[in-house]
Amino acid sequence: EFTSPQRLFMKNDELIVQAKKVYAENFPLETCFERAIFFSWHCDIRDCAYCFMSTQKVDDAKPKAVRSAESLLAELLICGKLGWDVGFISGGIGAFGKGAFTDLLKKMHELSGEKFWLNIGALDKETLKEYAPYAKGVVGSIETVNSKLHNKVCPSKPIEPYLEMFKEAEKLGLERAITIILGLGESEEDFDAFKEMINTYKISKVHLYGLNPQKGTIFETSKPPTEEYQAWWIAKARTTFPKLDIQCGIWEDRVDRISTLLDAGANSISKFPALKRFGTDFAKEIEKQAEKAQRKFNGTITILPGIDWDAEINNLPFEDTFKLKIKDKLDKYLSRMKKNQNKE
Repeated sequence: EFTSPQRLFMKNDELIVQAKKVYAENFPLETCFERAIFFSWHCDIRDCAYCFMSTQKVDDAKPKAVRSAESLLAELLICGKLGWDVGFISGGIGAFGKGAFTDLLKKMHELSGEKFWLNIGALDKETLKEYAPYAKGVVGSIETVNSKLHNKVCPSKPIEPYLEMFKEAEKLGLERAITIILGLGESEEDFDAFKEMINTYKISKVHLYGLNPQKGTIFETSKPPTEEYQAWWIAKARTTFPKLDIQCGIWEDRVDRISTLLDAGANSISKFPALKRFGTDFAKEIEKQAEKAQRKFNGTITILPGIDWDAEINNLPFEDTFKLKIKDKLDKYLSRMKKNQNKE
């Protein structure tokens, strides 16, 4: 019932060839890694059928599993210095209170000077206004545009509130993006609904992921979408929307498909666990795949550049005690990354 068609075609398929041409006419021949920064392992919903958190028994009497600000800021510092784009800031719905999240966004903005895409559920008008000074845009985790399928796999996360959020976001001058998970049971026939949503709500960016089957969910034994099927969706989106920002989500077991997805018209790459797998053969393969697709890979996920990290910490606009906490987290991340790099 939930199995998606597994499209098969040759890599020189006419649609791929056309998509590659359209991409080259609208974007420089480069790509990068986009890091989604997640702030929690808690979600108030916990019933999205594909999600790992839906398998977890949560004791509401215990504190919510939320990462510390210093951990998130250390990760953000690494992203900036290694040339990784921040895809969005995200976490389980309800993990953060509004005031606490505003404070976090303010600190992240102070550290990086950037505004961020926010993927934290459907936000109302007042919440959008509060976050707007630190927000580039909002992301609707639509997952599938097939309404019947959506009701089955995301029973407590209806689409309509996201559509209302898009309307309010446009009034505030915020960009709009959506996430789509391929492999939930959709088909190519759903592209028309996808196209309509992009046109109606002036979506400027899409994240096209492939299902990562999680143990304990109804998708545990499902097959992820094939390389060709994911490429079809990307190529169809590229040729339909030449200037759309398209991100392809891959996992470490799918790094060998990246050149095809880039040829199909994806701008960037995400979902790879770059902190844990930095400098590994998986990371090296991603950069090789970019080269294979004749794209310059901006930044690095294989070699730590010579950076005076202590100086970077000292230059942060925070109190010394807080900077020491950030440094402690940063050192732990860098230690693991260096260990991987030296091992490989």
